[in-house]
Amino acid sequence: MEYKLLFKDYSKALGKGKLLGLKCSDCNNITVPPKMTCQECGGTNLEIVEVTKKGKIVTFTVVSVAPEGRENEAPYITALVELDQGPWIMGNIANVEPSETTMDIIGKEVKLSFRNFPGDRYAPGNQARPTFTLV
Repeated sequence: MEYKLLFKDYSKALGKGKLLGLKCSDCNNITVPPKMTCQECGGTNLEIVEVTKKGKIVTFTVVSVAPEGRENEAPYITALVELDQGPWIMGNIANVEPSETTMDIIGKEVKLSFRNFPGDRYAPGNQARPTFTLV
């Protein structure tokens, strides 16, 4: 079995403003970020599709102790967002002050963009990751 969409290709596309996912031909579920099989039914009959960049915040957390390479950025908000086409994806919320964030942001509409994050000792350099802004 082989990957239809490698994570490095997913990250490259994200850096160019495209969010790619895998659509399952068996159940029509869209998986983002890419995995080897459909996250819904486990099927392997997948095709690469461009996914919508809009969604709603499902939950969030304020990160006060950042991982290696991002120590100077804390605090920041990481949210789980349900995209309009169904998949859930995690990313940072860019235009909200962490110290002023309340549960009121749950359910708010967001738009996806990206940001290049520096690599650490385990990553091969800068990689694009999802970032969201409130609409």
